[in-house]
Amino acid sequence: TTTTTYGTDRMMEHFEGGIPTRPSVLRRKTFIEEFAYANGPPQIVILIMLFAFGFGSVIGVVPTIMSDRYARINHGYMDEKDCNNYAPQDKPQACLDGSADAQTAVAVEQFISNGLTFLTSSMVGSLSDEYGRKGILLLGVFLATLSPLFLLLIQIHPHMSPIWYYTVGALQGLVNWMAVALSALSDVMPPQWRAASFGMVMAGFSVGFACAPQLALLLGHFNVTILSLTVVMVAFVVILVFFPETLPEAAAARAQLVRLEQVADLTGREKYLWYMARPFRELSILNRSEIFRMLSLMAFVSGISSSGSQSLLLYYIEERIGFDDKDIAVLFSVIGFCGIFIQVVVLKIANDLMGERRVLIFSFAVGAMHAVLYAVATKKFLIYVAAALASLLMMSFPTISAIKSNNVNSTEQGRIQGALYSVQALASSVGPSIFRVVYHYTKDGQLLGAGSMFLVATVFYVAASICAYFLPPEANSRRAEDPAESSPPDPTDPEPEIGADTPLI
Repeated sequence: TTTTTYGTDRMMEHFEGGIPTRPSVLRRKTFIEEFAYANGPPQIVILIMLFAFGFGSVIGVVPTIMSDRYARINHGYMDEKDCNNYAPQDKPQACLDGSADAQTAVAVEQFISNGLTFLTSSMVGSLSDEYGRKGILLLGVFLATLSPLFLLLIQIHPHMSPIWYYTVGALQGLVNWMAVALSALSDVMPPQWRAASFGMVMAGFSVGFACAPQLALLLGHFNVTILSLTVVMVAFVVILVFFPETLPEAAAARAQLVRLEQVADLTGREKYLWYMARPFRELSILNRSEIFRMLSLMAFVSGISSSGSQSLLLYYIEERIGFDDKDIAVLFSVIGFCGIFIQVVVLKIANDLMGERRVLIFSFAVGAMHAVLYAVATKKFLIYVAAALASLLMMSFPTISAIKSNNVNSTEQGRIQGALYSVQALASSVGPSIFRVVYHYTKDGQLLGAGSMFLVATVFYVAASICAYFLPPEANSRRAEDPAESSPPDPTDPEPEIGADTPLI
């Protein structure tokens, strides 16, 4: 019996001495059963839900706190009333200037964070292919806990600069734990269910964001920040105590052997240069095939649009449309509950019926429509409608991740997921800056006014949809149930010995 890819150790656990330890069908009958009983995916979903709950509870609080703090320390605002207590047309100029400073700060933070992710994500993923997922996942989660900690400190110390908060946020780009989490899913889930598995992870985000923003209304800014910090720390404990190592030992040993062979003939200085250039060398996997190049281009152009609009949306709707904490809570409830339905129910059905290529075309086309609605919206209702449409855009990322995962072997799952995040990070580093420039030149009424930046998002989504249309046919192929047919051989794999059972073609 021979087995390959998505986890040789996992496949062989069904046999002892050549005798099956469970019925001959190696996989459970349904995706939900397979996912629920796999060793690792449930813990990842719990981690994602806790993080989404922790960060979602303060997502509407951060712009309010930072805008008010910048208004006070940079523009002399002295009123006891917080800036968010004013109606948009009545806000003092200092509050408007403070909001502009906060938007600039978040754009700079995203630029630095995503620049670090671009440089390190593929290498971090490759390291997880060699040394395991859990340790790197723990480091990334620990760095993420610093944001709610510093948000709490800023509220405790009234003269503390928001720069501290944005600095620790930028440092999170050093270790992209989300790419490692998706790699862990790829270790244990069969290829034909990876898109649905990644969708379940995204659904975990939706669950957290659907419920958490309501807490700011009940608890207030300070208490909800304490809750956020507590929940994120619990997520760290979950990974530390309950998350198993998903990377098979054989796959780790093989990845380490490949790496050693690459530097075996190098001198000391050459090895030093090799390791210095490693972050860029790991990205070369994106140029391996036409399908990887097209997927990378698609991820880049769509990433510019999504990162730019998402990073500035809250500031825009608070300042221009008059959203308060209650409205933001409703907005994220709409996004969250629609996202749960899309990721858990619609995604798998859509991939089965339409194929990955059409799913991507459709989701990016809907993305263009929702950006237009953001651009022309003058009422809160249209923002809610646009947010509901945006949930269909959530199908794109797990589909792209699954296509890439299915086209590498088990020793490169971390590397390919990290490389994909590097591309998105590059897009996310420039997206908010582009949108910030557009906002600066249109906020006084040019084109559609401040909403013109969302028209730029529409252009990028249309470009992504065109990229999806030109994907090679193999991107839309259905993966066989036998995992031996699911992943193509990697160029670094050793040549197999030819025997009686070895196909000659």
